[in-house]
Amino acid sequence: MSRRRRGHAAHADGGGHGGGEERWMASYMDMVTVLMCLFIVLYAMSTVDAEKWETLKLSLATGFGVTQSDTVDTAEGLVVPEELVGEAGPSEGYAGYVPEPTEFEQMQQFADTISAQLGDSGLAAAVEFEIEDRGLVVKLTGVDTFFDGNSARLRPDALQVLNAIGPGLAASGRELSVEGHADPRFNPAPYETTWELAAARATSVLRYLVESSGMPAAHISGTTFGSAHPASDDPAQNRRVDIVVLTTDPEGLAQQLSQASEESSSGGTTSQGQGSGEPASTSGGKETGSSH
Repeated sequence: MSRRRRGHAAHADGGGHGGGEERWMASYMDMVTVLMCLFIVLYAMSTVDAEKWETLKLSLATGFGVTQSDTVDTAEGLVVPEELVGEAGPSEGYAGYVPEPTEFEQMQQFADTISAQLGDSGLAAAVEFEIEDRGLVVKLTGVDTFFDGNSARLRPDALQVLNAIGPGLAASGRELSVEGHADPRFNPAPYETTWELAAARATSVLRYLVESSGMPAAHISGTTFGSAHPASDDPAQNRRVDIVVLTTDPEGLAQQLSQASEESSSGGTTSQGQGSGEPASTSGGKETGSSH
């Protein structure tokens, strides 16, 4: 009896030893698995892809951000501190950063858009462009294209041009200045002086843009230069109106123009089209001759 009990006890002890060995083997396998994962990570890190690493870094930063969420945030980007929400976006150098176009580039884009609109209507030669420190100057000029002599009535070709460019100008969200001009060498009758004649021309264009093209009246103004700024010896070239898309950053645009001028000093220009520089001033008023 005593031998059987001892044998039974020994069998029980042996069973307990086998269970411990199984538990030890399971722990060993877990450790091996963890080590394998570690070596895989180390191997992956030994050949770092900068772009993938940046994506991983930003993803981890987003995932461990301060804002709690019930969903997993897989978006790429930066974790924005609460106090910086609503401020300017990320600086150059961060993944996904797309720089805002400069004021000069925006003015070039406006000119390209207007040129395309005119090209679709076959009127590309009727308008010239120049970028100045005050903005993009759209020169409505051409041989008898816009106004007859001593007249502020828009000719049919002028209406076609305004119909082509008006909607784009109205949708730009920019302030516009409409500037009227007259030729200095002739009598402006029936207008008292060239100031009134140029003002009437600017008003004709302004009204058409507001009434027919949807330009907000609060974003457009008219100016008369009389005959003080002739553009050419050709009277028809001086019977003109300039539409200025005003810049919101005059100082910045002036710097960008200077920079672009230096970069293109080998022969390029900073303006679109065939715009001319600012002409010499002359005085307006009554003169002798036929028409302005």
